Amino acid sequence: MTLESTLLDFFSFIPNKELIVVLIAMLPLAELRVSIPVAILKEPYGFGLDPFTAFYLSVIGNMIPVIPLLLFLEPVSNFLRRWRVGDIFFTWLFERTHRKHNAKFEKYGSIGLAVFVGIPLPVTGAWTGCAAAFVFGFKFKNAFLAILAGVIIAGAVVTTLAYMGIKIFI
Repeated sequence: MTLESTLLDFFSFIPNKELIVVLIAMLPLAELRVSIPVAILKEPYGFGLDPFTAFYLSVIGNMIPVIPLLLFLEPVSNFLRRWRVGDIFFTWLFERTHRKHNAKFEKYGSIGLAVFVGIPLPVTGAWTGCAAAFVFGFKFKNAFLAILAGVIIAGAVVTTLAYMGIKIFI
């Protein structure tokens, strides 16, 4: 069973296919990398929406969690660090992230964050971009705009690839 079919089964109780696309785009592991192909593919594999509709619904859905994530990652991590397990986890996460990515984010700043989010690969989407923005101390406005730009780039790439792939193979 594929991720797409699992998600379609999970959301099958929702009668509105546009809402399902938005909800799939909101999920941390799926994001618009899954929601756009699901929206574009024809039944029974997807909803058969036009590429423009798939794109804008997925971008909206992918951006919905960004505001709460940017606003609440710091308070939540501070709260969880009160316990030893939380402190060990966040110390490990922050040190690892700084060690692997500090030079890139210092050099490229918001553009680097936008490119990072815009590359449509696993663990490079809006959710991870929010975590990176928090770890590297981006201001809310800069982080939001960079993540939005990255989501639009990733959405354009995924929409183009999904549409072209469907035209070639179906």
